Amino acid sequence: MERVEGRTMAIHEFLLKVLVLGIIISGPYHSHAAETDYSITKPGCQSSCGNLLIPYPFGLSDSTSDCHFNLPSFIVDCDYSTDPPTPYMENKGSNLQISGISVEDHEMRISHWVGQDCFNSSGYDESSSFYPWLTLAKFPISSTKNKFTVVGCDTLAYFQDGGEKFTFGCVSLCSNITNVSNGSCSGIGCCETSIPTDSLNYQISFQSFYNHTYVLDFNPCSYAFVAEIGSYNFSVGDLKQIKSDRSTLLLEWAIGDQTCEDARKNPASYMCTDNTKCTDAKDGSGYKCTCLEGYQGNPYLANGCHDIDECADPEKYPCEGECNNIEGNYTCLCPKGYHGYGKKGGEDGQGCVANPSYLMKISVGVAVGIIVLLLSIGLLYFGYKKRELIRLKEQYFKQNGGLLLQQRLHEHDRTTKDAKIFGAEELEKATDNYDESKIVGQGGYGTVYKGLLPNNMVVAIKKSKVVDQGQIEQFINEVIVLSQINHRNVVKLLGCCLETEVPLLVYEFINNGTLFDHIHNPNKSSKLSWEIRLRIASETAGVLSYLHSAASTPIIHRDVKLANILLDAGYTAKVSDFGASRLVPLDQTQLSTMVQGTLGYLDPEYFHTSQLTEKSDVYSFGVVLAELLTGKKALSFDRPEEERSLATYFLSSLKNDKLLQIVEEVIAYEGNNEQVREVANLAKRCLEIKGEGRPTMKEVAMELEGLRAMANHPWVNGIDVNPEETIHLLREKTNVYMDSVASTSTGCTDSMKNHVMPLVSSGR
Repeated sequence: MERVEGRTMAIHEFLLKVLVLGIIISGPYHSHAAETDYSITKPGCQSSCGNLLIPYPFGLSDSTSDCHFNLPSFIVDCDYSTDPPTPYMENKGSNLQISGISVEDHEMRISHWVGQDCFNSSGYDESSSFYPWLTLAKFPISSTKNKFTVVGCDTLAYFQDGGEKFTFGCVSLCSNITNVSNGSCSGIGCCETSIPTDSLNYQISFQSFYNHTYVLDFNPCSYAFVAEIGSYNFSVGDLKQIKSDRSTLLLEWAIGDQTCEDARKNPASYMCTDNTKCTDAKDGSGYKCTCLEGYQGNPYLANGCHDIDECADPEKYPCEGECNNIEGNYTCLCPKGYHGYGKKGGEDGQGCVANPSYLMKISVGVAVGIIVLLLSIGLLYFGYKKRELIRLKEQYFKQNGGLLLQQRLHEHDRTTKDAKIFGAEELEKATDNYDESKIVGQGGYGTVYKGLLPNNMVVAIKKSKVVDQGQIEQFINEVIVLSQINHRNVVKLLGCCLETEVPLLVYEFINNGTLFDHIHNPNKSSKLSWEIRLRIASETAGVLSYLHSAASTPIIHRDVKLANILLDAGYTAKVSDFGASRLVPLDQTQLSTMVQGTLGYLDPEYFHTSQLTEKSDVYSFGVVLAELLTGKKALSFDRPEEERSLATYFLSSLKNDKLLQIVEEVIAYEGNNEQVREVANLAKRCLEIKGEGRPTMKEVAMELEGLRAMANHPWVNGIDVNPEETIHLLREKTNVYMDSVASTSTGCTDSMKNHVMPLVSSGR
């Protein structure tokens, strides 16, 4: 019936337009387009300062008290010494220039200083640095229409609440100006973050990681400011010198500190006049008055809200028929010869309908034909969509390398065929259509869901973000390589799904969380004894040694950290997340790549040279050892400045012989001081600035396994053994262990030698 009515309405609209055209030609057409200039201030009060209109309840400082509300925040100080005069908030000493005041939106637009932190070839440049602060008595900074923005390539800037209720910040890092894009404020050269509600005060402060040493030629200063959304557009040239020393931000204003309900109890002071409505302020305190729908003007003045003549503005207030203005609204009447009612803009219904009944009969006949046609089209459409879905799945399967993967699976032995190719519907059902409640982890390369397969097997399903289509063959080889790695301390890859826009990887599910959770959760860290921590370190080092030395083609993990080490119920380490990993061809010792990794774990030599080597994993593992020893996070801005980077703080403590002062209490109480010192010295060697000074992961794994073996050897307790003999026995034990690992690994990797290709460097 809706289709019939729509067709009928179209015919009627055409007839109505013909009739109206005849009326216009045959006689005068009356319209009301007069505009009324409504007052924005009380009589006798000045309404502007320079280019700024000042609506009541705001007023000038040199006017009578009746011209503005009785709070200092509503007073505008006009500086007449400039041309044109410049308006300031409260007084010109505040330096808060006002560029706009809106009664309708209850907003004030002001400008404030941009903070900057500068360096030159000699170091910190105090004369060029400036750290602004803002203190507002009444009007909060709009939390929905402003952003805290930071510009720089070696920059961490803080927004600290003046009342010290909260502090937050924004990090912007880049080592090369070619990585920066105009208009992009996503963390490379420029970053931004939201402002909390009820913010009346702030102090901006800065920190530089390397004193701009590596970016000084194109970015000598860091900048930070609060700005209205859309008022600032980042440009690469801003890294050299920002365009303006002031930013524009929005404040939200309201009347007093009472709610509407409380304010109405005292009619003498209640500010909302006739034809207005009152709403409570959402940001800050007080209430706001606005004109009712159909009225416009200043709701804070007596009789300030005036009726709008909607008929005078047919574009904004359309009317199908004859328009008649009424108080606070308007009506539409059908012209002579029509019945029904004239439609206003946005209304549903037939509107004006022509009287002849035969039009309805014709419309019904036409509508029946249209309905039959639409049903046929619908059936064809759903058939087409079903075929299109099948075609799209086939396209994704081919696009994601499905045919290549099937070929490779048939070429390999039966153990390789354990890498199953899952269907899209199967994984959707396993995760309840990727319900948010199934999310167990999120990272830079994708989201991990917990899923239940039809055979009741619990799995982890990784949904990647974006895959570079030029790296599909590498992705397929990673699936094959990981499916063949049968290392007990690597999370096993079960298979993948290629019928979706981005590939999905299916892993075994590890049920005891990450090592990060256990180390940095006080309720869990006490359960990790020194013996367990040393075993986890040894197992993780064994995996990295295997990847570097025993795999048929060496693999650099590139994102070694506590969050990527999972634990099973027996606290056995399971290394995961190979989304950033790279395979190193046998004839190369390093790769040139875009820098990727996690701050706090990132190899400084790799960060500055972009040359990725196996020693980059060694540095990251050194940070992991430091976390296992101290229980402190790799990077934390809650700690004092000299302790924020754990690697730096750890090395400094070792140099000053303060190791036992920073070791976690649960370890210190066990009394394994000599083992702790050995592991600490090993971590120190891993954290050497130059990669050539670090040990290999094979050497690290040997030393850790040797320490475990020595601790469990019967001659360690109660037998006095010469130190040289101890070292000799330790080496023999570790060499035997590594030989057995190498021989075991060879059997696993020989079948892969002819099929290994580089891993996809990003997007999974």
